[in-house]
Amino acid sequence: MTRKQRYQFVIDYFKQHAPDAETELLYDNPYQLLVAVILSAQCTDKRVNLTTPAIFHRYPTAQALAKADFDSLFPLIRSISYPNNKTRHLIGMARMLVEDFNGEIPMTVDQLVKLPGVGRKTANVITSVVDQQPNMAVDTHVFRVAGRIGLTLKATTPLAAEKQLIQHFPKELIHKAHHWLILHGRYVCVARKPKCAICGIRPACKYYQAHPLPEA
Repeated sequence: MTRKQRYQFVIDYFKQHAPDAETELLYDNPYQLLVAVILSAQCTDKRVNLTTPAIFHRYPTAQALAKADFDSLFPLIRSISYPNNKTRHLIGMARMLVEDFNGEIPMTVDQLVKLPGVGRKTANVITSVVDQQPNMAVDTHVFRVAGRIGLTLKATTPLAAEKQLIQHFPKELIHKAHHWLILHGRYVCVARKPKCAICGIRPACKYYQAHPLPEA
């Protein structure tokens, strides 16, 4: 199977089996999504979704969050990983939004990465989810799954993987392919022991070719 054929197989599979794939973070507007994505770094979406309602209730806008202090916000996110850093990031992010962007979430990667707590991955998530821009956020799931299947070759960094995936996925599908790979990595192609027995991508997967299931 050529690389082009491998990509086409993956696209066809997910179009059929996950046509409406989307983020599992719960949000109502770009501000809420930005807060949730910042909190989700090295933390499960499930935990974030349990935490954000109280934050959004007390700080419903960037303007409100910009007025928060550490001692007020920290108790709301103490169950999240790295709560000290994330508390500071959220307050700094909100203040910069108010001071530099009139409280609105910018929709370019270059502007987003200026915000505290926002790296390239987070910026790619925001622009692809909110605006369906052809940006590919490469988290640990995407990096692992793309490499195992063979969608990326010798990609040793998330940026290298991002560049390969953007090059080979059709532009109009990139924002959705991000969710396809994340969800597949979260529920099927898991880190320690991939669930190859229930995986529909086996015929196109390089990992499975090298590690086939034993015959019954």
